[in-house]
Amino acid sequence: MSLIIIIVLSLIMLVMAITAVIHKKLAVAVIATGVVSLMASVMYLLMAAPDVAMTEAAIGSGLSTIIFFYVLNKIRKAK
Repeated sequence: MSLIIIIVLSLIMLVMAITAVIHKKLAVAVIATGVVSLMASVMYLLMAAPDVAMTEAAIGSGLSTIIFFYVLNKIRKAK
């Protein structure tokens, strides 16, 4: 059962990574990278690494996404 969940999470990560690279809108790309980090944190949790999962969720998914949107907002205001 856990192998199926890991395969599904990996496919979601792959689709979101491709979406982040090829999409024209920056906001969609930022959200896609946040989803990739969130799925990675769930995978770390399934692999019995809760400390790494919490760090990835807090820094990779949460803080990085907020910083990207903050910078994107600043760039739009500067134009």
